[in-house]
Amino acid sequence: MSEAPAENEDLSSAESDGPWPLSGWRVLDLSSQIAGPYAAKMLVDAGAEVIKVEHPDGGDPLRRWSASDSQIASDEDGALFQFLNASKRSIALDPASASGKSELLDLAASADLVIESFGPGGLERRDLEPATLRRANPALSVLSISPWGLEGPDADRPCTEFTIQAATGTIAYRGLRDRKPVFAGGRIGEWAAGTFGAVGALSAMLSARRTGDGQHVDVSMFECMLLCLTVYHDLNSQWFPGPLPRSIEIPSIEPAKDGWVGFCTITGQQWSDFCAMLGRQDIAEDETYLDGRARMGHLDQMREMIHSWTRERSIDEIIDIASMLRIPAAPVGNGRTLPEMDHMKARGVFEQGPGGFLRPRPPYRIGGSELRPFGPAPGLGEHGAAIRAELADARPRVLAGEGASALPLEGLRVVDMTTFWAGPIATTYLSDMGADVVKVESIQRPDGMRFAGSVRNQQMWEWSPVFHGANPGKRAVTLRLDCDEGMALVRRMIERADVLIENYSARVMDNFGLSWEAVHEINPRLVMVRMPAFGLDGPWRDRPGFAMTVEQVSGLAWITGYRDMPLVMRGACDPLGGMHAVFATLAALEERRRDGQGRLVEMPLVEGAINLSAEQVIEYSAYGRLLERDENRGPVSAPQGVYRSADPESLIAVAVPDDATWRALRSLLGDPEWALIPDLDDAAGRRAHHNEIDDRLEAWLSSLPVDEAAARLNAAGIPAQPLINPHDLMPNAQLEARAFFQTIEHPATGKTRYPGWPMVFSALPRALHRRPPPMLGQHNDEVLGDELGLTQAELDALREAQVIGDRPSFM
Repeated sequence: MSEAPAENEDLSSAESDGPWPLSGWRVLDLSSQIAGPYAAKMLVDAGAEVIKVEHPDGGDPLRRWSASDSQIASDEDGALFQFLNASKRSIALDPASASGKSELLDLAASADLVIESFGPGGLERRDLEPATLRRANPALSVLSISPWGLEGPDADRPCTEFTIQAATGTIAYRGLRDRKPVFAGGRIGEWAAGTFGAVGALSAMLSARRTGDGQHVDVSMFECMLLCLTVYHDLNSQWFPGPLPRSIEIPSIEPAKDGWVGFCTITGQQWSDFCAMLGRQDIAEDETYLDGRARMGHLDQMREMIHSWTRERSIDEIIDIASMLRIPAAPVGNGRTLPEMDHMKARGVFEQGPGGFLRPRPPYRIGGSELRPFGPAPGLGEHGAAIRAELADARPRVLAGEGASALPLEGLRVVDMTTFWAGPIATTYLSDMGADVVKVESIQRPDGMRFAGSVRNQQMWEWSPVFHGANPGKRAVTLRLDCDEGMALVRRMIERADVLIENYSARVMDNFGLSWEAVHEINPRLVMVRMPAFGLDGPWRDRPGFAMTVEQVSGLAWITGYRDMPLVMRGACDPLGGMHAVFATLAALEERRRDGQGRLVEMPLVEGAINLSAEQVIEYSAYGRLLERDENRGPVSAPQGVYRSADPESLIAVAVPDDATWRALRSLLGDPEWALIPDLDDAAGRRAHHNEIDDRLEAWLSSLPVDEAAARLNAAGIPAQPLINPHDLMPNAQLEARAFFQTIEHPATGKTRYPGWPMVFSALPRALHRRPPPMLGQHNDEVLGDELGLTQAELDALREAQVIGDRPSFM
């Protein structure tokens, strides 16, 4: 095993005497609501010190928030605020005042990171632009989270999380064709922005430790949602005709004798086995139905076939049968049922922390390391006196840097044994941050995502939009792992690696002889990251699970859909699970830096999703209120909905998030008599009259072309967005201005447009993908020959024995 280069060791902050992975880091959190505070929560849970900086006049509005509109005592804070801000300290100051600005700059002088969510021009209006914040501390990084990004033609466009969803295309194609489409519930875009923000912030701080210079990280919630809610539809649009028809998954969430049960059939084998389970081998043998779109065309027939079987059986009975056939199946969880599930109890997923309500623990574990226990959330300004006293003795951060590349992971070697989406997007991020990532497949069992939704041609395994989207930047080898020759080469790769990451079901690596104990013996410095759907222990350990399964269990599906039909979000937990895994990997590398020892990281996909849906359990535990889906209505805005326009096929999303916006809408409508009644002056009254408002608003919108309606509403400061089909995302002026996409020449598909990351790093190029997604076995000779030293004769013998190759053995 070779030692990692010295620069590779400088992956973190200065030495710390704290017991947690990120002990020694200091973060100033100026943000509010969900996204910024969740990014700061991820950092504080891993051991960073976080000081929440709030305005003296009320502080973070989330302090008074309850999604169920439950009453919050005047001397208490809302439960979601307490969850997101546990273990932080608070200082109250007004950065617009001379004294407040001076104190903030003094705090920044000894910090590693500032998080803010003021929006475009927000720092500049406060005379706190990044250069000013870094004046006494060049190593300081700044994380800015905003709806569209800080620059671009749409940067100041009025919006809510709901209307941004409309801009991505995700709403337009989710739902039944004889009803209006529906959005993804639970403010998922804000949680997504916080997750990507935490990863981007940690990457910037690691970069600063190498160079001595901090970075400004500009996160766009719009771009986060594109990566999480559209399943690479822009790639799809480059190879397939459009538009994408509105649809639901078949099968998905179906009625059982005693509630809802969720299924997922990603692969052709899973669909065939599902049909056989129902006793419908005739449907399994009809290749027409291998295509989910064909099933949607026969919706009534499919639902009759499925429901006639599921309605006769209990949820537990169905899951037992499906699990024996390796068909992903799960109960549909919500805020009441999740903590009572046997698997969640066995693994201790939920804890009762300060405040007396249940909350999910952080979604990952690092073997041999501890995460910070939940502390109380701070009262507004609670720690101001102590923090001000500390300022008297504080010294500015001084980091000389080592003249190394700003890419924080340059020199890191990663063996990538992941498949489908969550794992591959994690390793692509590691690659784009400078790591050398080698993807390991076999010609007997390539990554199954190579075939999902692919173009049906002679090289179909090289034409899957999701595979392309989740795998740029890597090299790839094929090695048969059920033979001695292939396993010996994998072990040699592990000897040289810093990180091994995989997302098989829990039993697979053990069956390969690559348990944690085995790989730790091969390479004691290796960080092994495991991402099974349900974790490495517990009653559900060996159940198969994909993104839709995890959405069904976690509550994400419960809060999405029609009143009589929950629907999956379609994949959000995969990329967000991948980003949680990246964060955990970086934290584990920080631990290795301190003691030289490798770590086992466990990042169950379901626990990442449970953190994103945490509000449901928190709200039920704290207030006894079960959050429910309500089609396109939500707890933030009233009215909120999808409305018809004068264009027959065009819908528009409109949201009124506060009373001022309601007054603006009322004025735009001409102050009609129906809108002037006092009941509508506040959100509670507007919710009570939501049906009538919807009818009146739709009547007005139906008289206007959709683009004119959106323009008039936006000009009045009202969030509104025409629904687009995800197939028609591009051209998009905002994405083009921010250079979100990167065009790369691929050996099979030619010039192809790939999505980048939803954060712009000030010291890194926007186009971070260094190469296109790898073809199957593309780098066998380079990795196995040039680097591991195999001769051409040995490589030829391995090809002859089908240990390696570049074409699936079954094609």
